[in-house]
Amino acid sequence: MIAKIWYYNGLLRVFKLIYVCLDIMVYSRDEGLFLGRLIMIIDDIIEIAREAGEILLGAKRPKIKEKDGHANFCTEMDEKIQEFLISKLSLILPEAQFLGEEEGKDTFSSKMSKGFCFVIDPIDGTSNFIYEYRPSVISIGLLKDGKPYIGVVYNPYDDMMFSASVGEGAYLNGEKIMSSDRPLADSLTVFGTAPYYSGLRERTLELVGKLLPLCVDVRRSGTAAWDLCCVACGRCSLYFELRLQLWDYAAAALIASEAGCFVTDIDGNDISYTGPTSVLCRAKGIKEIPDFFLK
Repeated sequence: MIAKIWYYNGLLRVFKLIYVCLDIMVYSRDEGLFLGRLIMIIDDIIEIAREAGEILLGAKRPKIKEKDGHANFCTEMDEKIQEFLISKLSLILPEAQFLGEEEGKDTFSSKMSKGFCFVIDPIDGTSNFIYEYRPSVISIGLLKDGKPYIGVVYNPYDDMMFSASVGEGAYLNGEKIMSSDRPLADSLTVFGTAPYYSGLRERTLELVGKLLPLCVDVRRSGTAAWDLCCVACGRCSLYFELRLQLWDYAAAALIASEAGCFVTDIDGNDISYTGPTSVLCRAKGIKEIPDFFLK
């Protein structure tokens, strides 16, 4: 019996030693999490996003609720997926806080600027989802001390999984991506209308009118996270929207940045990752902000 106890205690010490060795082998620059743990977290988040996508694909005729703002909808599926994400992500980082689009989790607090905070949009593109206009995506961002750390955006309709971690590049279905180096004149551009804020409508359409003659054409998808990812992977070269909430951009802005994009507010300032902001995303080929955005 004593021999068996020594044997199992010895195995336990070996496993602990292996874990410690793996943990100290290499770590990501100026970050608190070791690279091995970081990779595990990203893989887990990707798997959870994929599972949430399966829930979305299986949805039928969701019940619809209206929130404040023009055509600002929420469905029972938004709430169901948000609850699913929180329950699963809590197992990965029990110490993390949560900011989400749906009721009860939609207020940013100063506590969220410390430690880990998941920022989730269970269905980015709810109107698309309601009217079966594709795509809608699942967006999961992870902030560390108020700064972007991990981003995952999943389009389940086309099985396109975008992911990034700070300083480690951006990926689409496991393959590294980079934004386009084409000039604006040889590019598609994409924009959002900030539909919940009617006071921004005129300015948005004015900017689109000035942008259109300078590019190949403009597009509007109805999901900010998807638009940012389209710039990240080179489909488009510029995206703008005059007001987004943190859950709209937290994940995708990191993905775009890691793909070589310039991500700022509409005036060219760094975005704060603390709440609503305008967003302007330029592929690496568009070095300067077009003048009319700054007027």
